[in-house]
Amino acid sequence: MLAWTIYISFFGAAILLLLPKRAASLARCLALLAATSACGIALAAFLRHRTGELFTIVDKPWIASLGIRYHLAADGISLSLVLLTGIVAIAGVLFSWDIDDRTNQFFAFYLLLIGAVYGVFLSYDLFLLFVFYEIVIIPKYFLIANWGSTRREYGAMKLAIYSIVGSAMVLVGLIAAYVAAGSSSMALDKLAGFPFSAHFQMVAFPVVFVGFAILAGLWPFHTWAPTGHVAAPTAASMLLAGVVMKLGAYGCLRVAMTLFPVGLGPWSHPVLGIDSWREVFAALAVIGILYGALVALVQRDFKFVIGYSSVSHMGFILLGLMTLNLMGLSGAIIQMISHGLIGGLLFAVVGRMVYARTHTRELAALGPMNLSSALPFAAVTFVVAGMAGMGLPGFSGFVAELMIVIGAWRAFPVLALAVGFGILIGIVYVWRAMQKAFFAERGHELPPPHPLQPITIPEKIAAALLIASSVAVGLYPQMVLNIIQPALHSLLFAGLRPGGWQ
Repeated sequence: MLAWTIYISFFGAAILLLLPKRAASLARCLALLAATSACGIALAAFLRHRTGELFTIVDKPWIASLGIRYHLAADGISLSLVLLTGIVAIAGVLFSWDIDDRTNQFFAFYLLLIGAVYGVFLSYDLFLLFVFYEIVIIPKYFLIANWGSTRREYGAMKLAIYSIVGSAMVLVGLIAAYVAAGSSSMALDKLAGFPFSAHFQMVAFPVVFVGFAILAGLWPFHTWAPTGHVAAPTAASMLLAGVVMKLGAYGCLRVAMTLFPVGLGPWSHPVLGIDSWREVFAALAVIGILYGALVALVQRDFKFVIGYSSVSHMGFILLGLMTLNLMGLSGAIIQMISHGLIGGLLFAVVGRMVYARTHTRELAALGPMNLSSALPFAAVTFVVAGMAGMGLPGFSGFVAELMIVIGAWRAFPVLALAVGFGILIGIVYVWRAMQKAFFAERGHELPPPHPLQPITIPEKIAAALLIASSVAVGLYPQMVLNIIQPALHSLLFAGLRPGGWQ
């Protein structure tokens, strides 16, 4: 049934394109129905397959002469991210309920993007994965270029160019692996089990890893992220932060690290004290954590604060991957889920609850409006999401960051200390944005230039869904760990633990 998450999304997109433009209400209902149906299938699969072991969904010949198959499969990691996609998809539809400009087209591109994301997470044939990965570029470009704001054409084009460059690097690496392995199959397990030479892996690993990591916001290839987030409409921002950036991190783990584990090993000759790609990318991840947090700290645009915070939080994921221990890798996957929920909610508060009503994102202009009184639900939601983002116990962010820091301490003690500093900066920029946007200084309050519409029921439901999901993971992380860790113990990841998990 999991394959129907893809088919329902694509079929819903096709129906929406056929609707007349004036049928806005019907378009919203169809989009919500498609997103909810796909999420229900994902939840049922998540609850049913609790072992975390890999199982095949569909396996049919596709391009038989090249050994390429239409092969969909899932394990605990895939199931967790597919469920995340379903939750964020529902929330994005609800936060976009008031869109009235070409509503059918907007939700058609939205569902096309969601369907392609499902396809990436479920693909077991790497050529199929690459096809879905490329499909993602098309709707996210049009969503930003047509319904975005603040230099939307520039933001859409920059995001597309970065994505295409990253995809080209991934394709080069996959073709090289396919040819080196005998040009008989693109199945993940077949390529992961092939004994590529150490020299080949040392060259192929950074190419494929960086190709995926560009979409994950790896510093210094991160500059598309804040620009794209700010230019995108609310639902697209939620998807970019919530699931699209996770495609990059997922590709790093599922493809680059699985196919070329020797590429993470030490070089023959250290360079400037660094002796492996593992240390290079761990250092870049920490730079991303610190850089994103420091730049977020000085932003005047509310949405740029959240945009750069996404760069910082994605740095935690990439660092967790580079720890190569069970604690750090598990924390990285939980951070993918956590940031998908919390980051999506923060963008929804800023883009939909605040900007759509006040028509400004300047913190200096928002402060005097005393939004804590004018939009109390938005203020409370941002406080809750902000606390979750900074790692307050009881939310998913606390569990994820704690596990990553412990894993980093075991692998890179010096870098772990720097990460602690990044967490402190994160607390400061969230607190600063909260104070400036929602709580004016006494005696400086000014009423908004026009009456602000109250927060709608769909927006409240979507916010509650994301918060409840984060709390569920935060209070009972074993619910996710029980399905993630068996997948990490599978044969696919055997090359990452030659001596057992650290």
